[in-house]
Amino acid sequence: MLVLNCSTKLLILEKMLKSHFPESLKVYGAVMNINRGNPFQKEVVLDSWPDFKAVITRRQKEAKTDNLDHYTNAYAVFYKDVRAYQGLLEDCDVINWDQVFQIQGLQSELYDVSKAIAHSKQLDVKLTSFQAVCFSGLSTLPDTSFVMSSPQRLTYLSVADADLLNRTWSRGGNEQCFRYIASLISCFPSMCVRDGKGNPISWCMTDQFTTMCHSYTLPEHRRKGYSRLVTLTLARKLQNRGFPCQGNVLDNNMASIGLLKSIHAEFLPCHFHRLILTPAAFSGPVHL
Repeated sequence: MLVLNCSTKLLILEKMLKSHFPESLKVYGAVMNINRGNPFQKEVVLDSWPDFKAVITRRQKEAKTDNLDHYTNAYAVFYKDVRAYQGLLEDCDVINWDQVFQIQGLQSELYDVSKAIAHSKQLDVKLTSFQAVCFSGLSTLPDTSFVMSSPQRLTYLSVADADLLNRTWSRGGNEQCFRYIASLISCFPSMCVRDGKGNPISWCMTDQFTTMCHSYTLPEHRRKGYSRLVTLTLARKLQNRGFPCQGNVLDNNMASIGLLKSIHAEFLPCHFHRLILTPAAFSGPVHL
């Protein structure tokens, strides 16, 4: 196991990961953020360099952590050889098994390998799988200028909006999520539509893996084209900055699937898997 902290090597890794899309998308997004100021205090762990077989991004060990905050305590995984990933999990210096955390990835063996080792350490594992999507080039994104009308305005989220987002996110409603959302808003691109009083009515933001997330419109403002507007505008912003434009959607979320199809999102052949791992000491309710 080695921690890759050379800026030149990290740029090389970014290029190498790009040749392994779509399976490497989560790690690639995290590495891009590391190479552009590292606002979320991440680092890269590999089995070897330069001929790596597995790579994990994690929170820097010196960064402040909350042992209950699985939103921030997040690992992204990509491997060419699942045995190399298993080897990293078995290395006592790679994963902090004493806190609630999550593992993300786009490869099918991720769950079984992670679960086997987690169970040997008496951790509970909860899996949620999503359809993975991405957007192609800007030229294929439909124009949305017709959607806007006064007094609504298209702008960005602010930290002051974190409470509303925490209350409306299916994964939220707790102190850890509130802090996480505030950090995402501070660090990464977002878009929202505000009403005439300046209150957010529809929004989408970006997470630590450059994934578009928490796309939401208040119920009383739905079916007006706002979700389409904020999604496409944020996609353009990410693509203009050179970031991959990716997202996840639950298989049974037919409204969001319909929206994504209408704006020509590409549904990837692999599924996105998110594992929430909880030590026995924290076996109370965990928001997934």
